[in-house]
Amino acid sequence: MRRARAGGAADRARRREDVRRRWFTGLRVRLAAAFTAVALLASVGASGISYVLLRRAMLQRAQDAVLTDVRETLARQVPPELPPDVGDTLGAELEEVLSAPPGRKAAAVRVRLDGGVVLPDPAKLDVPVSEEFARRALRGTVFQRITRNGTPYLLVGAHLTGYRTTVDEPERTTPPMVFVTTSLAREASDLRAFTRSLLVADGLALVAALALALAATRGVLRPVRRLGAAARALGDGELGTRVRVRGRDELADLARTFNRTAEALERTVTDLRAMEAASRRFVADVSHELRTPLTSMVAMTDVLADEAGEDGDGDAARLVAGETRRLGRLVEHLIEISRFDAGAAALVLDDVEVAGAVAGTLAARGWTGEVAVRGPADLVVRADPRRLDVIVANLAGNALKHGRPPVELRFAAEERAGVPGVTLSVADHGPGVPGDLLGAVFDRFVKAEAARSRSDGSGLGLSIAKENALLHGGTLEAANGPDGGAVFTLWLPRDPDTDGGEGR
Repeated sequence: MRRARAGGAADRARRREDVRRRWFTGLRVRLAAAFTAVALLASVGASGISYVLLRRAMLQRAQDAVLTDVRETLARQVPPELPPDVGDTLGAELEEVLSAPPGRKAAAVRVRLDGGVVLPDPAKLDVPVSEEFARRALRGTVFQRITRNGTPYLLVGAHLTGYRTTVDEPERTTPPMVFVTTSLAREASDLRAFTRSLLVADGLALVAALALALAATRGVLRPVRRLGAAARALGDGELGTRVRVRGRDELADLARTFNRTAEALERTVTDLRAMEAASRRFVADVSHELRTPLTSMVAMTDVLADEAGEDGDGDAARLVAGETRRLGRLVEHLIEISRFDAGAAALVLDDVEVAGAVAGTLAARGWTGEVAVRGPADLVVRADPRRLDVIVANLAGNALKHGRPPVELRFAAEERAGVPGVTLSVADHGPGVPGDLLGAVFDRFVKAEAARSRSDGSGLGLSIAKENALLHGGTLEAANGPDGGAVFTLWLPRDPDTDGGEGR
């Protein structure tokens, strides 16, 4: 019972670990992450496109408004032909008119006809004007966006063309060139507000997408979880497990396929169980039917063997007696196996002194001097004395028959998984268990000899020993020692679960 509780706690811990792992690597998390990522990319993409288009439209509108105003002002204020020496007066008027709108500054400079440029006074404008920009402005209207001290500006340079000048003094009748700066701080503030709105909208879209993804994945994965639970129940032996089929989608087809598979599996397992039960009943019935006549045959052949002489008839009688005894042991083993298969084997527990039980087993079979026994004299275990005798006799007899001396039997107290118990090991110095038989040495009718007919064993001794160990809630394991030879290790709990043993 303590071992069962420990195993249940380990299963619960493993399930909790699986749940925590599924939070990060589960299908629901991956689907929700993919759905959210797609929604986030779409939202960010749409926001980016909206920002670019709005920024372009706002800057284009501001730029067109300034350029149109500059062109119209020049066309309105500058006549086709100027009187001499009115450039400064006209420049002052142009500066006043072009600087009238809020956030705008203007500067007018005279034009040199020798190829040089005159730059405006930096105090009149918020941004500097380069010589290259001034040269380009001589050919018409040009503009440039400049950011200074964190504030964006639009710089416009314009020179009116199509005017008439005098031949002898062209510089005195050439209109001035103007430079206009307009602050784009308002547009930048509007763009920042729009950006904040987009970020809030993207955040809300992300939350909504995550909620929709969780809802959608929950609806998709609920049938998958039901199928998983049904598959686990089917694996645990609940062959009548079925899942409810809903809808006509792929998951419904999967549920119908699962149900058909479960039905086929249930029919197959039911048939196999019926066949197995019939074969077990047959073996048990045959064994019981053979037991009574074999008992009489063993008694009669023993008498004939004792009365026979040393001639050929005596050898034949002794051979028949030996084979009859061997057949009797086989029948007894089959009857014992049939009890295990039928679940009728039960424990009759008692406090057993291990040293005394081992000594009694070896003495009863004449093996006292052939097996070296080492272990504490006061070690006590609660076990079925008859079944413990069967286990020790099978292990020691197997070592003496198939191994080489010295054969050592050791026992000591040992705790496993927090459960106190007793370990008993039998080791020999023979060739050991062949590698291909090491995993099947406790199977029924398994023998190490190539010629089965030459062996006196039934091939059931180790199987019966393993069943008796499991009946006590213990274990029986086989291995090869580091120096050669087979090592069989028995572990029994100090106080076995009686209810569990009888139920088995």
